[in-house]
Amino acid sequence: MPVIHFEPVPRSIRVSDLLALLQKVGGLDRRRVGRIELRGGSATVEVPEGWQFRLARVLDGQVLGHRPVRVWVERAGGGNPAGEDHFQRLTRLLELEGAAEARQAAERARRLSPADAERSGSTLIDLVLVDEDSGLGGRRLWSLGKRNRAPLPWTTLDVGSPVVLLAETKRPGAPLRGVVFRRDESTIGVAMADSEEDPGDHATWRLDLGEDQVSFQRQRSALERAAAARGDRTAKLRDVLLGEQEPAFSAESDDPPLDLGLNAAQQQAVRTALAARDVALIHGPPGTGKTTAVIELIRRAVRRGERVLACAPSNMAVDNLLLRLVAARERVVRLGHPARVLPELREHTLDLLVESHPDVRLARKLVKQALGLFRQAARYTRARPEPGTRQATRQEARALLADARRLENQAVAHLLDTADVLCATTTGLDSEILGTRYFDLVVIDEACQSVEPGCWIPLLRCDRVVLAGDHCQLPPTVISPEAVAQGLGISLFERLMARFGASISQQLTVQYRMNEAIMAFPSREFYTDTLLADPSVRGHRLSDLHAVRAVPATEMPIEFIDTAGAGFDEEVEPDGESRLNREEAALVARKVRELLDAGLAAADLAVIAPYGAQVRLLRELLPIAGLEIDSVDGFQGREKEAVVISLVRSNAGGEIGFLSDIRRMNVAMTRARRKLLMIGDTATLCTHPFYQRVVEYLENQSAYRTVWEEES
Repeated sequence: MPVIHFEPVPRSIRVSDLLALLQKVGGLDRRRVGRIELRGGSATVEVPEGWQFRLARVLDGQVLGHRPVRVWVERAGGGNPAGEDHFQRLTRLLELEGAAEARQAAERARRLSPADAERSGSTLIDLVLVDEDSGLGGRRLWSLGKRNRAPLPWTTLDVGSPVVLLAETKRPGAPLRGVVFRRDESTIGVAMADSEEDPGDHATWRLDLGEDQVSFQRQRSALERAAAARGDRTAKLRDVLLGEQEPAFSAESDDPPLDLGLNAAQQQAVRTALAARDVALIHGPPGTGKTTAVIELIRRAVRRGERVLACAPSNMAVDNLLLRLVAARERVVRLGHPARVLPELREHTLDLLVESHPDVRLARKLVKQALGLFRQAARYTRARPEPGTRQATRQEARALLADARRLENQAVAHLLDTADVLCATTTGLDSEILGTRYFDLVVIDEACQSVEPGCWIPLLRCDRVVLAGDHCQLPPTVISPEAVAQGLGISLFERLMARFGASISQQLTVQYRMNEAIMAFPSREFYTDTLLADPSVRGHRLSDLHAVRAVPATEMPIEFIDTAGAGFDEEVEPDGESRLNREEAALVARKVRELLDAGLAAADLAVIAPYGAQVRLLRELLPIAGLEIDSVDGFQGREKEAVVISLVRSNAGGEIGFLSDIRRMNVAMTRARRKLLMIGDTATLCTHPFYQRVVEYLENQSAYRTVWEEES
């Protein structure tokens, strides 16, 4: 029989608990379950042929013993092997993911009309060139928008997205490639990839999300090198991370006292990380100051004279680190395409630092001289020069270009070698630029959002690593169902937490974001009731804000409005890929306007919906400047004073789709500081035990009411 794995499994869990999960949530009759083995924090279960992938998809992320559990399918002929087999498996799963991305793009292009593709969020059509400029290290910048500066529709294209541009003509020509560097309500800016294309006066353009083949290749290469390492530091670190050797820690150091602004858990997390000889984890639940602890760790390592590479899987997370490090006056250089960096931080990118370096200014003069000599040599074709003159002129020009390249390389080396901290995305590390440079410490923030292959790119360059994240929030984005079922969605952080637990990790416990009533349920459900609300936020409400009136909506920190029985049925978009709920959206819009009418600023409010179609509908209903409406993924790591969640699903079959990944709800619920309002159909949602517990908690808080009470 096929085998599925569960990890981590608390020692208090019994076989009967697993059987109950398989039957109640997975829908598998317990009499059809084969052998179950519980062993050291994990479990294996034999299931009928044809059930393994469905169960892995449905059960992955469910709560088992107050902790989310990861579930994946064992390969035929073996489990989850260590050493080289581990990297072969990751490589195979990475290839599955790459193939799935390519299929998805091809299917979208084949099946969707241009208008439907734009509605899906992955495409913008009928764009005109609004402006053209240069900058960002000499790159060509296009600003595109709709005619008459009409607002852009909702799109998943964001700063840092690789994109493909195609002229909307009968003969569109070759596609152009670039990177989004700016987006506002009416325009999107694209940094072109060395384009010499003349945009024309009247051409319109189509903009599609592009593939990032470079990052896939870097991940594959990193896995090959990690597997092949023998007898060096990479091999030792690899063996620890695969559980073949135990992690080691130094005795108490004589480092100066830590920042007194850190709480006790943050201080202990920094001490543990500084003492690690191989690996340490900082587990930061929502609002607990994880990044504050990470920055203090980096500062302490720099004070020791260590070279630090600070990474994260997304450009936004890297920029968050960079912003804090710049404020702390560290010597820091940001690697990567400047278009992917926040405008206020671009002066710290390697590209712009190189452009302002004295050696490069001299190199530009040499290039200018060389071009002049080449033009001079070309003119000799119209007049008979002295023998050898033209050849000598060209040789002189080439020598000047060689000197210019040497000066540029010298400037890059100087900037990299004098920086205390380099910042980059995990997949944005360019081996040609870094060469053989090695680091004493690699820090990977938001590590749970990275697939494991991405982490191995920086891991090849360090003595030790500290991973910071929260495996109870969103996992890495993986679109291949087969790759998910076989474990590609399990981050390195999560795997190490399951293997080593508290022996290498420190959880942060004091949160500085949520009213205690908002915090209490996620704390109990995901963090074994360990979170504490700091006194500064414990009882804060919207009505405490300046200019916000004290009305029931601003006095209650948490509410749920139940639409069951009201006929608020969900709809499926024509392309079958997304869902919306028009009646629920209208109710959400009304509740949002109530909060705004009470004096809450639009910039302090967010609306979160799990489906892109509902996001688009809500944006149409609420065209309010400053109001953010987005998916759960768009809000991880962020906060707002008030959050309204539209849960969308309402159907006779009790189907809730990916709302069954309760980590998404953990993220959505914990974005709110002073007010959390959830709107949904409990008759549909409560077919899942998690939502039953949500409703029970809210009923106990007197925070639950029906839409009928709302209308009366």
